[in-house]
Amino acid sequence: MALWNPRDFTEDVHRTVDDRPYGGGPGMVMMSEPLERALTAAQADRARRPDIAGPGEAPVVLLSPAGRPYDQAAARDWARTDGAVFICGRYEGVDQRFIDRCVTHEISLGDYVLSGGELGAMVVIDSIVRLLPEVLHDAQSAEQDSFNPALTGLLDSPHYTRPELWQDSAVPAELLSGHHARITVWRRRQSIALTGQRRPDLIEAARARGDLSSEDEAWLTSLR
Repeated sequence: MALWNPRDFTEDVHRTVDDRPYGGGPGMVMMSEPLERALTAAQADRARRPDIAGPGEAPVVLLSPAGRPYDQAAARDWARTDGAVFICGRYEGVDQRFIDRCVTHEISLGDYVLSGGELGAMVVIDSIVRLLPEVLHDAQSAEQDSFNPALTGLLDSPHYTRPELWQDSAVPAELLSGHHARITVWRRRQSIALTGQRRPDLIEAARARGDLSSEDEAWLTSLR
């Protein structure tokens, strides 16, 4: 991973990368020219790197409130690519002409606003990198995550470790039984219960896809 500072691609003594918005209003808007120069340098550097197999220029991703909502499925899609260049905006926004000319994807992490795109880019990068082979010590850690399609997109079940008794609270007996089928059922039920309580929208989405079995539906009914 490499970082490219748009200020290094300016020509004035103040290294200006932003200016007031046309039409008035608060804040400052990032200028197209230094951004495009930085992007050109980043793409050229990528083309020279022997460790990148993909031909051509990398996708250009802008972190933006107007972008497509980011989720685990998107992380898995990006993990199968040869990478991307992330544009981290600041201030009021980025000149739309740069977006129209250079950006291929816009991503939103949620319905809130950050001071800049740097934190958002780090979140997206981390969510992608941890899915790459040999990054995690145990590959099953990623396979058992929340939102995993293999788990029908539900939240993960609770986890416990030593000691068995802590502050008068014991580890559930099912996890101590050594009975793998019983443990699997317990985890599935806990996943469904937690998702139903906190993210009922994920339950409805799984139901619409046909991912809930009759046993799952019976368990949900009993919870009500």
